[in-house]
Amino acid sequence: MNEGVKRPYVAVVGAGSCGPEVAAIAEEVGRRLARGGALLICGGLGGVMEAACRGAKAGGGTTVGLLPTEDRRHANPFVDVAVATGLGEMRNALVARAADALIAVAGEFGTLSEIALALKLGKPVVGIGTWQLVKAGRTVEAIAQARSAEEAVAMALRLANGGRRE
Repeated sequence: MNEGVKRPYVAVVGAGSCGPEVAAIAEEVGRRLARGGALLICGGLGGVMEAACRGAKAGGGTTVGLLPTEDRRHANPFVDVAVATGLGEMRNALVARAADALIAVAGEFGTLSEIALALKLGKPVVGIGTWQLVKAGRTVEAIAQARSAEEAVAMALRLANGGRRE
């Protein structure tokens, strides 16, 4: 079997613009994913997506950006494979579908949609400073919460390979 098919595909999702603290976390996530042998999938634009791709490239990894636009030139400079979907925010479903696991770094409503879609598809989600889910006043423990990039990546790689949440 092709090595590219066997390795874990991990989506990194978050806002299209972010401050330096969140960008540093996303970059470290990308670097650690690359060093862990994962292929990084994202929405291909700026903010968390660009920082994660920058980290992955620094770690020797490969990045895929599933763009909302019809123009591959909109991809951030650290995307290796840019897929111009033309789907707008509906491309979030492709990001969730393509991944074996998802890491949400902070994020806004687009990130929340990717989290929800991944969970609906039965994909594990790890969060760093991201959304918490509440239903009927009770917290839903659907997102594995990590305290650091190192912890998030370790959890995501374990879960992507069929491991269980601890």
